[in-house]
Amino acid sequence: MSLDLTTDVVALTRALCDIESVSHDERAIADQVEAALRTQAHLSVERHGHTIVARTNLGRGERVILAGHLDTVPVNHNFPSRQDAEFVHGLGSCDMKGGDAVLLLAATIAEPTKDLTFVFYEAEEVASIHNGLRKIAESHPELLEADFAILGEPSNAGVEAGCQGTMRVVVTVTGERAHSARAWMGRNAIHEAGVLLARLSAYEPRQPIVDGLRYHEGLNAVFVEGGVAGNVIPDRCTITVNYRFAPDRSEAEAEAFLRDFFVGHDLEVTDSAPGARPGLDLPAVKAFVEATGGAVEPKYGWTDVARFSVLGIPAVNFGPGDPSLAHKQDERVPIAQLEHVWATLRTWLTTP
Repeated sequence: MSLDLTTDVVALTRALCDIESVSHDERAIADQVEAALRTQAHLSVERHGHTIVARTNLGRGERVILAGHLDTVPVNHNFPSRQDAEFVHGLGSCDMKGGDAVLLLAATIAEPTKDLTFVFYEAEEVASIHNGLRKIAESHPELLEADFAILGEPSNAGVEAGCQGTMRVVVTVTGERAHSARAWMGRNAIHEAGVLLARLSAYEPRQPIVDGLRYHEGLNAVFVEGGVAGNVIPDRCTITVNYRFAPDRSEAEAEAFLRDFFVGHDLEVTDSAPGARPGLDLPAVKAFVEATGGAVEPKYGWTDVARFSVLGIPAVNFGPGDPSLAHKQDERVPIAQLEHVWATLRTWLTTP
């Protein structure tokens, strides 16, 4: 089966959902996307790993990037897709194959009013080191030169500006081993880790206002590891913590906050990505927000909007789907949102 770019956005969403593409296994979907884009005579197409870049070269006065990731989280009894009167259900339907379907249809517009660069990339749902957009930015930055960028991440069919940063750290709690029959002769690292877990539980998230939008931070333990044997007092316990920080903080400031929060314990940063300020005062962002109805919300999660921000390219999230349904077993995308986002984007790309 090959992807049919003459079909409607709902059918194309289902076709994409029915190609399994869990992170690090994107070859099949990348093959299909590449083949479909190569049928469009107005596009020049390149492939780098399992990331596909397609560009118009029409001499327009403005260039816009439209980007979406091809990978999903692991299957959770939600593959293949199904459809009812209101939704397309299935793995990736919301995050973000519905958005990818919209962008693929946009790639069929032969005479857009702006030059366009389409980036369909691998490995967004895993550690930043694997991210296909990051790799393109580092190895072929000229492909990402643009005046504005739109990421098709789920945003409830509205504009979500900026995004929060994300940082993962491993906090190590140490103790002293002893036989569990003589526990008083040791110091239980798992018990002492409980103090830090209580501190995390009591944490009150910051809710700063950045460029007029209120963000809501998160600080959560996501893994706890410890133990030696069934009769040994453990001398070591680690807590992996994920910090989602508002875009008024840099990565350095986020790390400094965490080191202060866990003062007295070893802390190792294992993954980090910066946030992006909303940039609502920038002309390109203001123009797109106005073209889509004027409403805008903050992006609470991290998206690759931050990568464009680092490159100096104003960017927003605009795609079908409720972000709160991303990664859930009952992931789904409203048909009405698929159709609305496609119609809105098509109008914007074809109106002088």
